[in-house]
Amino acid sequence: MKKYSSIFLAFVVMACQQDSGSITTLYSLPKKLKEVSGIVYSEKTNLLWTLEDSGNANAIYGLNAENGSLEKIITIENIQNKDWEDITKDSEGNLYIGDFGNNDNDRQDLCIYKIDKNTLDKENTTPAYKISFAYPEQKEFPPKKKALFYDAEGFFEFQNNFYLFTKNRSKGFDGTAFLYKIPNAAGSQQAILVGEFKTCANYNHCAITSVSISPDASKVVILCHDKVFLFENFKGDNYLKGTQTELNLDHFSQKEAICFKDNDLLIIADERTKQIGGKVYQVSLKTLKSKS
Repeated sequence: MKKYSSIFLAFVVMACQQDSGSITTLYSLPKKLKEVSGIVYSEKTNLLWTLEDSGNANAIYGLNAENGSLEKIITIENIQNKDWEDITKDSEGNLYIGDFGNNDNDRQDLCIYKIDKNTLDKENTTPAYKISFAYPEQKEFPPKKKALFYDAEGFFEFQNNFYLFTKNRSKGFDGTAFLYKIPNAAGSQQAILVGEFKTCANYNHCAITSVSISPDASKVVILCHDKVFLFENFKGDNYLKGTQTELNLDHFSQKEAICFKDNDLLIIADERTKQIGGKVYQVSLKTLKSKS
């Protein structure tokens, strides 16, 4: 994602900040990974699969979940990393790469790539298939500056559908975000608008950078630079009709990736900016909720 001077100034101000009582640093990311944009945990292999966004290699990386060592590098052949913004998995362990970063809201080639679980022991692979999609509500490329709603940095897969949460880049940011549903099927798909909600009116604190669903599908979390929004007590996939809770991390950095390790523990990663970030953190939802 693009860096903004206001975000960087916030990093400088809080550069000496230590872990809060809630969030714990597990380890630093390998030096090779400077712009991590998504992360997902594989219980079977105890690996954290991650990737980087635009301008970086068309590869995914498997990190040892216990110590952060780089165990696997898989080059994804025959595709370009235009702006990979998140990685997720399905119930069978197949991985999905979200190439839907859209800072300027002018892309008409948004897509998701499926990586077959049976190829995750190889050094090179090609996508099993590609899902191309568009937002029916977007009529201009780009829209006017006050309507830049069509960037996205977070999604997950649930019961053969993807759920994608947009990132608002509009002038006069007010925290508005859209939830879209996209069929997990090869070919061209239309994103279905499920609904909208608001985070807060401060871009640095409330722009959405990643999302994840718990293994038991009872919770959804949305990541921002210093907080997570928790959705629970919903029915089926009606996430926005559940209980929404804002949980402060008391820790500011350019956090870009979140996933569940189990139904309570969250794993978070941030980008390395100067001497700040480039780490993997752990935080308990129970702990966060007890302090909210």
